Amino acid sequence: MARKRKLSIFFWIIKLPLLLLVVLVLGCNLWITVSTQGRIFDSVDAIQSRPIGLVLGTSKKVAPNTPNQHFVNRVTAAAKLLESGKVDHLLLSGYRDSQYYDETRDMAAKLKELGVPESKYSTDNEGSRTINSVSRAASEFGYKDIIIISDDFHVARALFIADRLGLNALALRSKSVDFDDSKRVRIREYFARVKAVMDVFRLSLEKKDGPKPRVAKSAESE
Repeated sequence: MARKRKLSIFFWIIKLPLLLLVVLVLGCNLWITVSTQGRIFDSVDAIQSRPIGLVLGTSKKVAPNTPNQHFVNRVTAAAKLLESGKVDHLLLSGYRDSQYYDETRDMAAKLKELGVPESKYSTDNEGSRTINSVSRAASEFGYKDIIIISDDFHVARALFIADRLGLNALALRSKSVDFDDSKRVRIREYFARVKAVMDVFRLSLEKKDGPKPRVAKSAESE
């Protein structure tokens, strides 16, 4: 009898919460993946035109002497999109906490290196999280028709947020980074999608119940 009671307690306290967590993570990931299917593109040639390209920021380096390939690939994809005429202007959205760490400054410098004139992009230093970047593109800059540029594993979440905020958005995947070099952020993305679902649900409730919400800042670089 005591053993059965222990097994019952183990189930309710340990196994059931873990099972519910797995269901939640898988459910949110499936919802985001399915709802954005067909509007995420690998090729600049295949994507439809939009006036604005929203480039989501990340750190320039992963170590003092090690470039971040996610950063390089995102900015390179944005430059190609602009060069192709599929967008007229880029909005560089990222996080800045000091003169030493400034994602949008670094993106602008990389674009200049790639031959993109300053007149072709604007910057938003309040893009500390994906939801900030997407929501501010509309609320602060007035952009509704956009192409989101980011990593292959990231764009679905950003596009999902854009959909829930009423933007007319598509997404362009930048060149994939090898799994061995990106597994940490890829694994983290599974849980970030759960947070994204919770965030848009909370925002929708706040929008119904009160004034326009402001999204809290946090140092999310991906």
